[in-house]
Amino acid sequence: MTVAIRDGLKVWQRRERAAQFAIWAAWLVGVAVLVVSWSFISEKTIWPFVLDAPQQAADLGVRMVPPDWSSIGQLWRPMWDTINMATLGTLMGVALAVPVAYCAARNTTPSAVLRPIAMFIIVASRSINSLIWALMLVTIIGPGVLAGMIAIGLRSIGFCAKLLYEAIEEIDESQVEAVRATGASAAQVTAYGVVPQVMPAFAGISVFRWDINIRESTVLGLVGAGGIGLPLNSAITTLAWTKVSLILLVIIASVVLSEWVSAKVRQAII
Repeated sequence: MTVAIRDGLKVWQRRERAAQFAIWAAWLVGVAVLVVSWSFISEKTIWPFVLDAPQQAADLGVRMVPPDWSSIGQLWRPMWDTINMATLGTLMGVALAVPVAYCAARNTTPSAVLRPIAMFIIVASRSINSLIWALMLVTIIGPGVLAGMIAIGLRSIGFCAKLLYEAIEEIDESQVEAVRATGASAAQVTAYGVVPQVMPAFAGISVFRWDINIRESTVLGLVGAGGIGLPLNSAITTLAWTKVSLILLVIIASVVLSEWVSAKVRQAII
């Protein structure tokens, strides 16, 4: 809020003129970028297909009803593999995220050299989607649940480490100083001054990531990483739409269940 003098009278303004012009310029640039981007999209879009999309979606929906319930017995093992993939991948990611977060936090990093390395690991892990990790790992170690588990773990490192190192940086330093004043070693300071303060956040982050990984694990089979994605890909390839609808219902049910479990666990922790 600024005050301008006009004809000897004070006129209240929300912003200074320079700031207002800067905002208008930013809006103008944003609109220009949107228009240019839309022009590129329009050049690559086949509009007759877009206009026909509602009819095609309705036709596909009719083909998917009713679900092929006779195939439900074939889905329990792939779904179990998906849950195991998410759970073991989460454990792997959390275990590796702890030392990375410890080195990334400003108040606990043992070296100024280690912090940039830890930050790079966090950024690299978060930048590459788990589907891309799985695609590379399937090429390296072959198809199967192992590739999916490692992909989930590598993707989870950055997520867990970022939230955890932020929680470490927000701890009460007076408690750490109190433990250090007793003559405790660096390991004891961490164990009794840092860990008790970040443990609730660590548990909540782990459960939250497991919930996310359940969802991500369901599609890794599309690239050969095992789980429920394998029969889903097979059903789509063979145009078995009634089986596709059944698999989607199983995935939705598993995600809802994992959401309920993670919510209950977080409530118990908090």
